[in-house]
Amino acid sequence: MSDVTRARHGRPVHHWRRDVIELAALFTAVAVADTVANLIGHGPDGTALLVISAVALAATAGFHTWWARRHGHAPPTGDTGARPLPEGEQAGPSGTADPVAAESTLWRMRTTVKDEPGSLAALCTVLAGQRIDILSLQTHPLAEGTVDEFLLRAPGTLEGSGITGAVARAGGTDTWIERADTHDLVDAPTRVLGLATRTALDAAELPLALRQLLGRCTIRSLPAVPVGGGRGPEGVPVEGALEETVMRLRAPEGGVITVERPYLPFTPTEFARARALVELDARLGPRVPRSQDVLTLPEGHDITVRRADTGDLAAAVAMHERCSARTLGMRYHGPVGDADRYLNHLLSPRFGRTLAVQTASGRLVGLGHLLWDGDETEVALLVEDAWQRRGIGGELLERLVAMAAEAGCESVYAVTQASNTGMVAAMRGLGLPLDYQIEEGTLVITARLAAQAEPERAVGVTRIEAQ
Repeated sequence: MSDVTRARHGRPVHHWRRDVIELAALFTAVAVADTVANLIGHGPDGTALLVISAVALAATAGFHTWWARRHGHAPPTGDTGARPLPEGEQAGPSGTADPVAAESTLWRMRTTVKDEPGSLAALCTVLAGQRIDILSLQTHPLAEGTVDEFLLRAPGTLEGSGITGAVARAGGTDTWIERADTHDLVDAPTRVLGLATRTALDAAELPLALRQLLGRCTIRSLPAVPVGGGRGPEGVPVEGALEETVMRLRAPEGGVITVERPYLPFTPTEFARARALVELDARLGPRVPRSQDVLTLPEGHDITVRRADTGDLAAAVAMHERCSARTLGMRYHGPVGDADRYLNHLLSPRFGRTLAVQTASGRLVGLGHLLWDGDETEVALLVEDAWQRRGIGGELLERLVAMAAEAGCESVYAVTQASNTGMVAAMRGLGLPLDYQIEEGTLVITARLAAQAEPERAVGVTRIEAQ
């Protein structure tokens, strides 16, 4: 067994060759010392030489001891003799973590710097002086200067004004900053790919994907032919148009998608990303996830809840014809003149999501709409008279509110009438905090979705208009 093997097994290693050499060296040293002592001791200055030799030996021994202690803490080059720690213990300091490092805040910041060497380095140096960690950086080249977008982790005691002040001293201009959350830690390519996947699976996701791509903004989808007739929106070039805080993109069906962000101008990079997302949506064409749930009502009838689109236009028109004027008036807050064109807009996946309720025979008896409208989201319900008071409206409302929460809405509100006890009961059945407000003879019931929303960035509120 080799010395290394014995050492690994924790056994002492004995070197007999080393012992023999040490004994030989000892005997030789004694013989030499005896010879030197005899020669010196019989000389005229023998006593003085012996004293000097003793002093020299003592000095040599002291130097050797100092040298050994100085280098005794050098890192070992071989086996350190380390052994696994007992279970439940860990290496490292036992004290608490740095409170400054533990209490930190995430910020999203955008600033414009000169397009010259050293400008970004100066900005980073100033941020480092404030103990600010740069987690990610994106650059947006402009004709004059460069827009730098940062994700920062700053000490919790540092306010946004302190950060912007430091950036201004480093030469940054037009600085904008807001609080961020952990979802901003996802790198830009991964986030864009995720939004593209959502858009590819469902055409109704395009406005939401644009809103999450560009941050807080107002998105409007204007059809080529407005509901009820009239002049449509002005056309835009195929490549779209960018005007400071407004970008306009040509919708695949011929309309216009307008994106507005008054507080922060769009950059050419953001415009290119948005245009690529719209082009992807246009190439894939209209698409709706085909899924359905079969439910049994308390009286025993089976109904099917599924996604609907413009292919259900004829069945939706027939349901409108079976509804009373009171039911249609409570749904649309007035008479419905051109139901065909109005429903074609509501059923289009380009403007939102629609849930349909049909009986076992295939008759459509209920519709629920989730419509993207600017920076708000509208929800609307309509249930055929003969099928009211059976829980269909509540089932649609719960599903639509769940969609709004999944999309990141912070709250939803229902615009109805105080006499509409069915809608009031359905809102109460959501089990969410509710606020009631009367506005011009209508009852506005607001429900906050923060408790059940998915961890997404808030994208607006939801308006519910139903019977």
